[in-house]
Amino acid sequence: MILLAGGVGKRMQTDIPKQFIVVEGRPIIVHTAERFQCNPQIESIVIVCVPEWIDNLRSLVEKYSLTKVRWIIEGGSTGHDSIRNGVFFLKDKIDSDDYIIVHDAVRPILPQKAIDEVIRVSHEKGNASSSIACHPPIVYTEDFESGIADVDREHVMLTASPQAFRYGLALECYEKAEEENMHNFTFTSSLLIHCGERVYFAKGTTSNIKITTKEDLALFEALMKVPEELLFS
Repeated sequence: MILLAGGVGKRMQTDIPKQFIVVEGRPIIVHTAERFQCNPQIESIVIVCVPEWIDNLRSLVEKYSLTKVRWIIEGGSTGHDSIRNGVFFLKDKIDSDDYIIVHDAVRPILPQKAIDEVIRVSHEKGNASSSIACHPPIVYTEDFESGIADVDREHVMLTASPQAFRYGLALECYEKAEEENMHNFTFTSSLLIHCGERVYFAKGTTSNIKITTKEDLALFEALMKVPEELLFS
């Protein structure tokens, strides 16, 4: 799997990248990596990291016995480029029919059943994105100050990582993006749609928050106290 830790977290307004902030005695990235470390379907992990923090990350991998972390590589200038670096790095290490998972290091509340679900759907369909139905009203805006149209939420799904793909499919799409000099796809699912692929949904959970602001840290600490079976039901 590819674990993304290439961002610097400017919105968090801290001196260190947000994935290295310590919560309940462990850096956030360790909390996240441990979710995959303990899943029997995950064979190995490559972490795409902020270059200046690679040595620090190596120390954490050893300290917390993250034995499935086999490689640590440098991230790119965008999220798209960081995923691309991970995908291209695996070219001579796995087969095209193998499956990869891509996940944000700052999404640490991840039940094992959510991991299992994206793996199951991706093996059936070729790709899978952890997804939930959209319940809040959605309004389209062209000026970010007002709205001019209601969006039909009955036909909207909210997608997030983890996302899983047949490796050959992901590699083909990222190679196409390189040929087109495109580097702004938010996540692999967006790239697949650009390449004409249908994206499939795997059952996700609202607890799978992305830690972006300081307020999210408090929510993370609260969710850590919730039994896992209640986070994915």
